[in-house]
Amino acid sequence: MTSGGPGAPMDRKTVRAWCLYDFGDSAFIVTFTVIYSRLYRNAVGEADGDLWWGLVGSVSMLMVVLSAPLLGGVADHAGIRKKMLALYTGVGLAAILAFTAVEPGMVWFGFVVGTLANFAFEGAIVFYNAYLPDIAPPSHHGRVSAWGFAVGYVGSLVALGLALPFAMRGLTDVVWFLTAAQWAFFALPAFRRMPPDRPTGMKVKDAAIEGVRRTWSTLRDVAGRKELRRFLLGCFFWMNGVNTVIFFAAVYAETTFGMGEGELIGFYASILVTALAGSWIMAKPTDLLGPRWAVRLQILWWIGVVLAAAAAPGKVSFWIVGLLAGMGIGGIQSCSRAFMSRLIPEGREAELFGFYAFCGRTGAILGPWLFGATSRAFGSQRPAVLSVAIFFVVGLLFLRGITAGGPSVSKE
Repeated sequence: MTSGGPGAPMDRKTVRAWCLYDFGDSAFIVTFTVIYSRLYRNAVGEADGDLWWGLVGSVSMLMVVLSAPLLGGVADHAGIRKKMLALYTGVGLAAILAFTAVEPGMVWFGFVVGTLANFAFEGAIVFYNAYLPDIAPPSHHGRVSAWGFAVGYVGSLVALGLALPFAMRGLTDVVWFLTAAQWAFFALPAFRRMPPDRPTGMKVKDAAIEGVRRTWSTLRDVAGRKELRRFLLGCFFWMNGVNTVIFFAAVYAETTFGMGEGELIGFYASILVTALAGSWIMAKPTDLLGPRWAVRLQILWWIGVVLAAAAAPGKVSFWIVGLLAGMGIGGIQSCSRAFMSRLIPEGREAELFGFYAFCGRTGAILGPWLFGATSRAFGSQRPAVLSVAIFFVVGLLFLRGITAGGPSVSKE
């Protein structure tokens, strides 16, 4: 029994393999935001650390935004989705290993390898997400999406547990080898089990030319689909807020609340536990009540979290806010991906998930830069955190008028 699209039965072995890829690549994002952020900011210096770290996030997301729709189209036209996923994975692994060469004062080298690694990670997610409609029927999109994120959070916890003893001793080179190994090892089942490429006979060069042409055509098509357009515009704003919080969470905890490296890893681990809980809690309701309802609930949750984070008086209260934020991370990511899968015409998964990445990551171009610049201008990170709330408010407004995204299965 194999997965062959929306009408095919679900192959649980393929679903498990797909989830395991998230177990592997999640090792990168957690060590990147918790450990590399500190390493790179120390390499830059205290005065400009937030600004340069924000630029790493902004530039890498800009690269994803500019390339995702084009390369997603190439993957669809040439039938090489799995090869593209493998390429991005390989680039990401190479960049992670290059972290071992970053030393104090190496501002530009650290910027380049950090930007490249985050670009590869985010770019790979475009092709990874595009498999969701292939491996699960519509009735299970919410649950399978949530399972993938839940397994990813477990992978992040494992990565933090492995990294802790080495990070505490200053052996960050070992952390990068472990991170690359986890991503590579758990990517293998996905490459074996996920649906194979279906070559169209079109050469990559011709597919690239066609991809450029279709990018503009797809943009016009998206603009003409009211509900898809509103969803993607809303996603631009609410994922801007989420990505900015993720990117600066460890930095805010260290700078504003004085958390040391051991505390940061414990703080992030606790967030991952609640993120795991959040994704599981929202899994079935996303299908029973619909991803539209689930996304609206999560945005309201996030508005409250951001306001509480900006007002937190001390370390303990901020830790509690972090636990609530974790639940929001797990919920909104899986709900948004499930919502998007309901809006995509069959056969255009990689192409339109490229635009999903375009909208979700475009917001992350502005967010990290704005956070860093605001922090530098006010000499405090609290105003920067507070400014994030506006993105969730605007995103919520864009959900108005969308009728798609209702329940996909009956309560029975």
